[in-house]
Amino acid sequence: MHISILGSGGWGTALGLLLLENGHQVTLWSKFQEEADTLHKTRQNRYLPGVDLPDELNFTIDLSCVKDAELVVLVVPSFAIRETFAAIRDLLPLETPVVIASKGIERGTSKTFFEIGRDELGADHPLAILSGPSHAEEVARKVPTACVAASDCASVAELVQDVFMNERFRVYTSADIIGVELGGALKNIIAVAAGISDGLGYGDNTMAALMTRGLDEMATLAVSRGGSRETLAGLTGLGDLIVTCTSKHSRNRRAGQFIGQGYSVEDAMEQVGAVVEGYYAAAAAIELARPMGISLPITEELYHVLYEGKCPKVVLRDLMSRSKRAEHGGAASAHWVSSN
Repeated sequence: MHISILGSGGWGTALGLLLLENGHQVTLWSKFQEEADTLHKTRQNRYLPGVDLPDELNFTIDLSCVKDAELVVLVVPSFAIRETFAAIRDLLPLETPVVIASKGIERGTSKTFFEIGRDELGADHPLAILSGPSHAEEVARKVPTACVAASDCASVAELVQDVFMNERFRVYTSADIIGVELGGALKNIIAVAAGISDGLGYGDNTMAALMTRGLDEMATLAVSRGGSRETLAGLTGLGDLIVTCTSKHSRNRRAGQFIGQGYSVEDAMEQVGAVVEGYYAAAAAIELARPMGISLPITEELYHVLYEGKCPKVVLRDLMSRSKRAEHGGAASAHWVSSN
């Protein structure tokens, strides 16, 4: 199968290597001529140190590469999703499936990337989401990994499963597009918070609390949009949360660590040297939750840090000092029934 991957960062390149391994012809599109030239000449991607890029992997800056593709994989940053969909709209054959492998929510509209794809390509265009705990650095080094392909059409999800799956990359299918997408987007927020906790010098207890209560926030928001809480307990929720909050490869966690150590938000992201999706996701999640009256304490406090300059140590105090409540469902005494 001829496959075009739009986005030549670490994840796009890692998926290109996986698809080459599976016997497909792969063209990797970059927006920038200098980047495409560097990849072609050096056969190295700076985000995947030590991984050689085979001669069979083609590079281009011409979006017309989607014209002859039998499958297109979209792996651009969240802020470029809509413009990329719009740019390929008149080039892409109506029957060519698009797999969205980016994670996030569009700020300003609070739309998921699947919804943006529907806006730009039309209601009938075959679309799927590929998501899960999958650091590019490890996929490129053939570390065993499991992901989920979600679509509103079973045959499209199964096609993605067939194309990507091999003995070291397992793909499950799902019909819960909202749950899969929001899990992949919202875990980046919690990972930034987890990194701040590390940077402040807090321990495993704090990390466990952030991840567990963060997962509850992720599930609450996903369910409010029609997603399944069961999905958030799976690979694209809990699984992705674990890997993003704890891994040395996580740029969201690293950005949080710098902030916790006293760097400004801008300097922290500059130190990471790559897009920190949790920064954008925090604002988009707040835009999504507030009109529905949904409380997301960790996300809200992180928003105050990222966009309003609130001191991380004050954030922890405010989170720990919130009014008493039961772990699930409301006020602290809500679940006890009088014995009289």
